[in-house]
Amino acid sequence: MFLLFLLPLSLLTFAFWIWMLVDAAQNRGLDQNEKIVWIVVVALLHFLGALIYFFAGRPKRKLAPV
Repeated sequence: MFLLFLLPLSLLTFAFWIWMLVDAAQNRGLDQNEKIVWIVVVALLHFLGALIYFFAGRPKRKLAPV
């Protein structure tokens, strides 16, 4: 029963980690040095690094003026 919960959760965290790693590499809002730092942080800290990048590293969307 525990395996039925653990396997999907681990797949979701792995997919989130890959998504944040790719996002950090392709992010146009960051300069080259920031990209390298964020890629290293996400790669070395795995899920924790991905969470940090998601909340702190990704540039916020700018809303279009109304």
